[in-house]
Amino acid sequence: MLASQRAAFDIPRDVCYLNAASYSPLPLKTQEAAREAVGRKGRPWTIDNDFAQAQYERTRKAAAALIDAAPEDVALVSSVGYGVSTAAKIFAVPAGARVLVLQDDHSSAVLEWMSRAGQAGFTVETVRRPNDGDWTASVLEAIARPGAPPLALASISSVHWSDGGAVDLAKVAPALRAKGAALLVDATHSAGVLDLDVKKIDPDFVAFPTYKWLIGPYGRAFLYVAKRHQENGVPLEQTSYGRRAVRAEQEVYFTDLAYVGDARRFDMGERDHFISMEMATIGMEMMHAWSRPTIVERLAMLTRRLAEGLRGAGAALPDERVRAPHILSLSFSGGMARDLIARLAAEKVYVAPRLGRLRISPHVYNDEADVDRFIDVFRKAMRAG
Repeated sequence: MLASQRAAFDIPRDVCYLNAASYSPLPLKTQEAAREAVGRKGRPWTIDNDFAQAQYERTRKAAAALIDAAPEDVALVSSVGYGVSTAAKIFAVPAGARVLVLQDDHSSAVLEWMSRAGQAGFTVETVRRPNDGDWTASVLEAIARPGAPPLALASISSVHWSDGGAVDLAKVAPALRAKGAALLVDATHSAGVLDLDVKKIDPDFVAFPTYKWLIGPYGRAFLYVAKRHQENGVPLEQTSYGRRAVRAEQEVYFTDLAYVGDARRFDMGERDHFISMEMATIGMEMMHAWSRPTIVERLAMLTRRLAEGLRGAGAALPDERVRAPHILSLSFSGGMARDLIARLAAEKVYVAPRLGRLRISPHVYNDEADVDRFIDVFRKAMRAG
């Protein structure tokens, strides 16, 4: 099992930070690289002409490795929302069709389709939150619903951000294909932690950022675009590097306006984020080096220890079979006390309130001492009322 990586981060021993699903701390290595990168921007004449291109490809390769994709199938974007908007420009939902989304799913995977539905003449169908927490069964039921309009797309998170419920993409993807429908995955809470092999699952689009589980900065994200959507796909932004030969170094600037032949055409404008790009790369490379199996083994151990220690503490826990192994969401029959999160924070225990639930999300920098401390502080807070 992977050992706790707390020493790689600047986390004091008296801080119990269990909130990776909101934003992770940056590794010490990343912070040092960021300081050096700021210095580089302060003296731009020291930047080699080949530096930018090398950095793009290093970052693209690191992102692709997390989902078992080819680097040329991954675009450099700014956010999951940007990626979904790009996908919506590439993939036109036919009039009269339906798009599946999850109830209370993150806005990034939902609002783009809602904003397009009226003018385009399609409907957005919400898969209701299942009482038993089994999102996979609910999605499969919605896909197969008799008498429903044709299904064009499911735009869903692989792990629900608020309750940690997992969607089994290995079951959902073939069910969608059988209906001739596409799959867009918001992999914010799974890329780098859970197995998301695009060669096996064959989604149409996958988007994920770095600032949560990939221990990176804000403003860096990635969009996987299946090859079948690349050749005729029009980018969200029109850039010189998205074209075959629009180069300042040439004598003729607009030499060849045809798009480049892969997902690089979908790279965001002004992608020269030399500082945060390097920060994102380091975090992803660290995650890849630790490896998904060892990471998930450790995080599953921590959430299982949490679940065992919290039984009978006044909160309901989801069944392990329907939740992601790295997120534990607690619900309360009479509602969560308004000051509970603040009372925990006063003890330097940090978690997040999400839609009436208390979401606990450990990462590789957490250890058993963090878990035991949370259980102790939480139980005391619940007894205090």
